[in-house]
Amino acid sequence: MTTLTEARKNRRRERGHWILYVIFAIAGGLLTFVGARAQQRATDEATFRKLTDDYCAAWSTANPDAPARFYAKDEGLVFYDLTPFSYHSWKQYHDGVQKAIFDNMASGKLTAGKDLRVKRHGVFAWTTVTMHLSEKTKDSKNVETDVRYTGIWEKRGANWLLVHEHLSTPMGN
Repeated sequence: MTTLTEARKNRRRERGHWILYVIFAIAGGLLTFVGARAQQRATDEATFRKLTDDYCAAWSTANPDAPARFYAKDEGLVFYDLTPFSYHSWKQYHDGVQKAIFDNMASGKLTAGKDLRVKRHGVFAWTTVTMHLSEKTKDSKNVETDVRYTGIWEKRGANWLLVHEHLSTPMGN
């Protein structure tokens, strides 16, 4: 009878070990997932910081061909800029910004703030950041404008491309 009781105790102990193994496996999996997610977030922030800084540098050239590489070229995509109200394709945006802004600008610089936020879901990401535009017009006026920026990015192949963006200035600026 003692052997039967001891055998039952051994089985219970073995089951207890398996439960511990399962708990450790689940905990390890969760830690791996949390670590991978944190690393992805850090990678995304670095990626979009570089994209945003390069985007600003491209627009600062006052040549709409320079930032073209950041935009998807699909017809019907909507881009809200500072002026006029909106564009419904990259071609409209390119030509409209040239006429509305660059034809009257002697020089300019667009700078992204340090408050960049990135949210990513699969092949889509959206970024928000404040920016500052310093412009000297051809008639020698200096214009300083704070800008709020939201970009919707889609990963196409190896590249992140803007499929929608919205720039605005606070009222009174």
